[in-house]
Amino acid sequence: MAKQAGTTTRSVRGSRTGRPIMVLLDLLGRRWSLRILWELRGEPLTSRALRTACDQASPTVLQARLTELREAGFVELGDGGGYGLTTLGRELCETFMPLHRFAERWKR
Repeated sequence: MAKQAGTTTRSVRGSRTGRPIMVLLDLLGRRWSLRILWELRGEPLTSRALRTACDQASPTVLQARLTELREAGFVELGDGGGYGLTTLGRELCETFMPLHRFAERWKR
């Protein structure tokens, strides 16, 4: 299959194919990525508020993940300085809701 002009392939650990699902799972599997997305699902948060919500995650790691999530198009930096989900980020979080509901039932 020929590569389409203008497409970019993101690298992924353990995969030479760059298949979208593998790239996404690689990104989401990185420490704090899912937690950041989850904490931003309600409203934008400043770096400090996000760090508090993420149980005092290392500022260095938190910023690295925010950069990756911004580059992937899931998170954006708002005018007020807070981080929030993009439309794509909100769509991604919506895909987690059935799993969230299952986990809530399961824990009981």
